[in-house]
Amino acid sequence: MSSKADGGEPHGGHAGAHAYREAGVDLEAAAAAVDLIREVAAGATRPEVATGVGGFAGLYRIGGGRLLAAGADGVGTKTEIARMSGRLDTIGIDLVAMCANDVVCTGAEPLFFLAVEHVVPEGVSTIVSGVAEGCRRAGCALLGGETAEHPGVMEPGRFDLAGFCVGVVKEETVLDPSTVEEGDTLIGLASTGLHSNGYSLVRQALLDSGKYGLGDTVEGLGRSLADEILEPTAIYAPLVVELVRNGLVKSAAHITGGGLEANIPRALPEGLGAELDTSTWEVPPIFELLQREAHLDDDEMRSTFNCGLGMVVAVEPSKVEEVVTRTRETGVPAWSVGRVEAGSGVRFV
Repeated sequence: MSSKADGGEPHGGHAGAHAYREAGVDLEAAAAAVDLIREVAAGATRPEVATGVGGFAGLYRIGGGRLLAAGADGVGTKTEIARMSGRLDTIGIDLVAMCANDVVCTGAEPLFFLAVEHVVPEGVSTIVSGVAEGCRRAGCALLGGETAEHPGVMEPGRFDLAGFCVGVVKEETVLDPSTVEEGDTLIGLASTGLHSNGYSLVRQALLDSGKYGLGDTVEGLGRSLADEILEPTAIYAPLVVELVRNGLVKSAAHITGGGLEANIPRALPEGLGAELDTSTWEVPPIFELLQREAHLDDDEMRSTFNCGLGMVVAVEPSKVEEVVTRTRETGVPAWSVGRVEAGSGVRFV
C-alpha cells in the first residue's frame, strides 16, 4: 500500500517539486501524507502482514510458503486528457498497468483486478473494455469492481478511476532489496512514453498555454499530441514474472511518480545507491518536448518523469546478457543502464 499523487508514488523531496507544485501537485505534502498513513496503518495490522505501507505493494502471508501481494493506484489526471480528447478506450489499460506493475515488483504474479470508476454512464462500457484489455496483457482476471456517479460533486462529463490488483508469490522467490549488492547491474526496461504520471505538468506546459492542441501533429513525435500522450502504460508483469521464475532478478522498481530519482532507491537496501549512465538508453522525444516547453532542468525531469525507463531491475553481472536477451525477445527494448554502488540515492553520469 502506498499513497498516490497524480498517478505515482511521491517519496521524499524532489528537485522537480517546485515545477510540479506550480502545476497543482505538491509532492512534498504527499510524501508527508505517506508518513502519516504509515503510522496510522501500523495500528491496523495482523500477524500475517509481511510488509505494509511504503513499498510498491503490500505482502500478506497465506500459508504454504506463499504470500499475497496487493497494490492500489489510479491514473491521475491522465483521465482529463482522455476526457478532453474523447478517447476513453485506453485509459483502462493504464489503470491495470499502474497496479500490476507495482505488484510485480515483489515478484508476484498478478491474479485478479478490481476497478472503481466514477464515470458518466455512456463511458462505462468503453472504459471497462480498456480495463479488460489491460487485464489480458497483465495475465490476470477482471474480477469485479464498482461504478458510481457523483452528481453535484464532479463536474458533468468528468470521471476518475482507481484500481486494485492482487498477486501471489512463493516466499523463496519474493524480490527483496536486501539481496542487492554493490556491483550489481541495473537494467532498464523501455517505457512507452509518459505512462501515467506527471500529467498535471504535461497539461500545463503543452495544452493550457494554447501552443499545442491535442489534434496537432508535433514535429519530432511523428503523430498527434493526443496519440503520444494517451499511449497506454507498458505492462511488464508477465515479463518480470518470467525473469523471477528463472532466478534472474534480485529487485525491481516501477518508475512512476517521483521518476527515476525517487523510485530506484526503493529497490535498493540501505547503504547502497545507484549510478546511472544517461547515455545508455533511448529517451523518447516527448520528454525533450516537455523539458523545453516546461523549462525543466535535467534534475527536475528525472525526479518527475520516467524519461524512457518504465521499470528498472537489479541483477547479478553474470546474468545481464540473459536478462537483456530475454527482455528484448518479448519486444521490450532493454539496456544495461548502471550499477549499484556504495552510498544512497541516484547519481547520474
